[in-house]
Amino acid sequence: MRTTYRPGGTRYVAYGSCVALVAMSVAVTLALPQDIRAQVTLSQALTLYGSIAVFLVILHGIGRSRVTVDDNELEVVNGFRTHHVPWSRVRGFAFGEGAPWPTLVTVDDERLMLFALQGSSGHGRVRDAVDDLVRRVP
Repeated sequence: MRTTYRPGGTRYVAYGSCVALVAMSVAVTLALPQDIRAQVTLSQALTLYGSIAVFLVILHGIGRSRVTVDDNELEVVNGFRTHHVPWSRVRGFAFGEGAPWPTLVTVDDERLMLFALQGSSGHGRVRDAVDDLVRRVP
């Protein structure tokens, strides 16, 4: 069975911030008088909109985080990095009290944070997801 876990509130905040940032940028641009807008140079406009684009990319990276599990492997997407971990390489999961997210521990003692399971989304919800993951470890 294939299951995907995504961040709850964190995802809404990330994409909501994207919408707010774009809306605010457009509103401010349109609200400026024409004589002020005419004084903005191309390099200033490119710097401003380039900075906004960087913020949007970062927020999208936060919002797209997920953990997808099936019978063969875990696919962990943290920002713009994707990790495929076969179940045979999984030793277990760590999720201590007060931890912001659980950590996958491999048989080689490598650790991979599971950003999609945000403790701020509700510790009980995350604990249920971790319990499901633990049950799948061979």
